[in-house]
Amino acid sequence: MKYAIFGAKSTALGLFKALEILYTEHNMTAFLVSKMEGNPSLLSGYPVVLLDEFEDKTIPIVVAVPVNLHKEISIMLEEKGFTNYVCMDSYKEQELMKAYYSKINMFPSLDNFPVGSIAPKMQVYSVRFYGDKKLENNYVFPEWVIPIQAGATLTNVRISHISDDVGDNISDRNGNYCELTALYWAWKNQSSYEGYCGLFHYRRYLRISDEDILRLQNNKVDVILPYPMMCEPNILEHHNRYISDYDWEMMLEVVRELCPEYYVVFDEIFEKKYMYNYNMFIARKEIFDEYCNWLFPILDGIHQKSQAKDIARNDRYIGYLGENLLTLYFMYNKNKYNICHTERIMIV
Repeated sequence: MKYAIFGAKSTALGLFKALEILYTEHNMTAFLVSKMEGNPSLLSGYPVVLLDEFEDKTIPIVVAVPVNLHKEISIMLEEKGFTNYVCMDSYKEQELMKAYYSKINMFPSLDNFPVGSIAPKMQVYSVRFYGDKKLENNYVFPEWVIPIQAGATLTNVRISHISDDVGDNISDRNGNYCELTALYWAWKNQSSYEGYCGLFHYRRYLRISDEDILRLQNNKVDVILPYPMMCEPNILEHHNRYISDYDWEMMLEVVRELCPEYYVVFDEIFEKKYMYNYNMFIARKEIFDEYCNWLFPILDGIHQKSQAKDIARNDRYIGYLGENLLTLYFMYNKNKYNICHTERIMIV
């Protein structure tokens, strides 16, 4: 059966790779987009085609864009006469990615480990911002998922009992650091905590069941990361979309100055296509601290070298660079830590 995919970014690429290896009886035809600006002309060897120029209205279409865009895309497809489509929500998409990585024997899954009998302490901060779009549905999270307001010093509005503007903090840098101001707060103000610690977003989280928690201690799991997203031709594609050349060069310069061993392998890691997005992870507290001790001096060095360090840029550049540094750190230390992966879910 022939099919097409709506979308031409990381979600669409990953979904195609999964379908290609898991469902060999289906034949891909094209990636469809509403506009060519910002999209490649070819993705994984297949043409990227404007929806208005795609003539087959009956072909099955898999919508592979973030779930918060599904309603908008569905309306557009219907208006243009495409009715044979399915929107791939993050649960289905991540199940496919999990099966794909299992098939190619990469990025081992948390549920590969046997269930143990000891439930360790869990403390994961779910980052919220007063300007966030309200969720359409109500979700109940485990008690170990703790809301924290990021950028709290920038507003008088309070949306959480915990905020990143008390104690040792960089809350005023939230316009550039994004969720990383909350990560900094958790690192600096929870020094006595022992257990697993991590970071989620208010609408993105890692799928962790009660059974998964029982897998951690007995199997000496060090770090839980989301299944990586794919970039084509490599991770530098993310840089080209979100990060200026100047800021990228500043990051490289600071990494070279502070962590030369990471600089040596930088090209090797970033010439690959697998990237850990969104600054989301869970780790043993000592490893959580190790990572933050490594990360924040680099970010501060970039901030100090920035052309606009005395101006409120509010362009999230440090947050985007943080995603790249998260990838660099854990790819570099993949043999040092016992790292496993789970689904990254987006809710609306």
